[in-house]
Amino acid sequence: MNFKPLGKRVLVKRTEVEEKTASGIILVDSAKEKPNTAIVKAVGSEVTELKEGDTIVFEQYRGTEFTLEGEDYLVLDIENIIGVM
Repeated sequence: MNFKPLGKRVLVKRTEVEEKTASGIILVDSAKEKPNTAIVKAVGSEVTELKEGDTIVFEQYRGTEFTLEGEDYLVLDIENIIGVM
């Protein structure tokens, strides 16, 4: 991958969402809420708390989404990350 976040930013890939409810109802894409957990793919030079491969929880509706090499990613500021799982 040819992307390195700058400063206190982190590149993440959202984890997959469950497509069925506990009772077995299949959810359509428009009914699904985007997950607020992700896998860290790259960290900026000023980020010391995280490393590639960490699973994080972040604030909902934060970050900048973009597509790189056919994959969807999210760039988050370190302040928007709640914790590591």
